[in-house]
Amino acid sequence: MPLLAFGMILCQSILSTSASAATDPASVVFADRQVTTSTDTYNYEVYIPAHWDKRKKWPVILFLHGSGERGTDNRAQTKNGIRLLIAQSGDKFPCVVVCPQCRPNVWYSAPAMDEMVRKEMDQAVQEFNGDPKRLYLTGLSMGGYGTWQFAQEEPHKWAAIAPCCGGIVYGSHNQTVVGTDVTAGDPYVLAAHTVVGMPTWVFHGGADPTVPVSEARQMVALLFMLGGDIKYTEYPGVGHNSWDYAYKEPGLLPWMLSHKLK
Repeated sequence: MPLLAFGMILCQSILSTSASAATDPASVVFADRQVTTSTDTYNYEVYIPAHWDKRKKWPVILFLHGSGERGTDNRAQTKNGIRLLIAQSGDKFPCVVVCPQCRPNVWYSAPAMDEMVRKEMDQAVQEFNGDPKRLYLTGLSMGGYGTWQFAQEEPHKWAAIAPCCGGIVYGSHNQTVVGTDVTAGDPYVLAAHTVVGMPTWVFHGGADPTVPVSEARQMVALLFMLGGDIKYTEYPGVGHNSWDYAYKEPGLLPWMLSHKLK
């Protein structure tokens, strides 16, 4: 396929990282927090590094869960993905992690959810002395769509983003966009032009039956053509649960932290 001709990373074998994980992902502990917006009061979870010190500034990761973790229990949103990343470093994990929970039957694009996510992130950055030059954004499935969404809404806020099995247009089985002219009004082209200055690492399963892999390939191709700082990892034969592999990638956290806003 033409979209694969520009040197993306294809994982020919899935690496097992369980033996090298510093701790059991199930043992990762999050703290409860609450925020009030213009519409409601919401609970969310925060991972606080074991060695957190208010005298220094901290990198902060915003993690957006998938549609299956929507609810009001303030627990399900950390079930998948992010625990695997934190567990690699155990009690040495160097970042604060903010984990909103989207309400049932809505998306991050709903105005109330958009405001909720922004306020929770802002509140956590203030409480935990977050470094505004080291804010990172990642999410899986619905949260992968949310990652692209918030990256477009605030393109100068994020030092790096890592969408996993998400996309731009929900339910799309799009054809390849030809060209990068924003006047055409194509949502993929518009998104690529908006986030092109942002270091981006995209993950997707090559056999994803839920979110077409074309969603990832499309954006990666466009960002590549525009000269963006883009990495792409596609897992051949893997379905929708590519987060089980993406958040075990040993290079993901070092890659994130290698980027800082000027």
